[in-house]
Amino acid sequence: MGAFLDAVLPAEVRADSDLDGTPARVAEAWLEDLVDGYRQDPAALLAGAMPARGRDLVAVTGIDYHSMCPHHLLPSRGVAHVAYLPGGRVIGFGQLARLVDCYAHRLVLQEDLARQVAEALVLHLGARGAACVLDAEQSCLTVRGERRRGARAHAQCFLGELADDARLQARFRSLVEGGARRRGASPRPTGAAAGSRSRSGSRSGSRS
Repeated sequence: MGAFLDAVLPAEVRADSDLDGTPARVAEAWLEDLVDGYRQDPAALLAGAMPARGRDLVAVTGIDYHSMCPHHLLPSRGVAHVAYLPGGRVIGFGQLARLVDCYAHRLVLQEDLARQVAEALVLHLGARGAACVLDAEQSCLTVRGERRRGARAHAQCFLGELADDARLQARFRSLVEGGARRRGASPRPTGAAAGSRSRSGSRSGSRS
């Protein structure tokens, strides 16, 4: 980090005493807050599942999260909506939020984050189907490149029975949209295929 500051700042700014402890502070912020997800094991997070006879849809919407883009190391902030169909076991709602953070607090693309959360519920919980829908502000899009300050990026993944059953998808989407209206946010992830994605705002060329 010291070398990075040396490279991007004028010498007189770099010499400011306010920057003396900056490399250590930045390292601590990254380790403790931004990429602490690497120290989390998704299988362990879901290991405390409880037997359950219920097989109907379980969903938690409006899970706020932050993450870091691996392309430019810029942050994103958004909300995650997660659902699954139990395959004989259920977990606490808080564990779903921790699962999102486990993957979000890494260097991860939004599209991959949605897929990883859904896959973990199928693989480690034994869910018959799972879904994760993400709505976020990506700094890569809002503060650099196209600089579209009002743009929102959407990514989603549907697996198993939630990928195959349009009625279940509609139920989940109604929960997502209802929660967004209560928060005064814009809902609307679109598309129904597993791993499909949509983006709002202007975009050109490759992922910037």
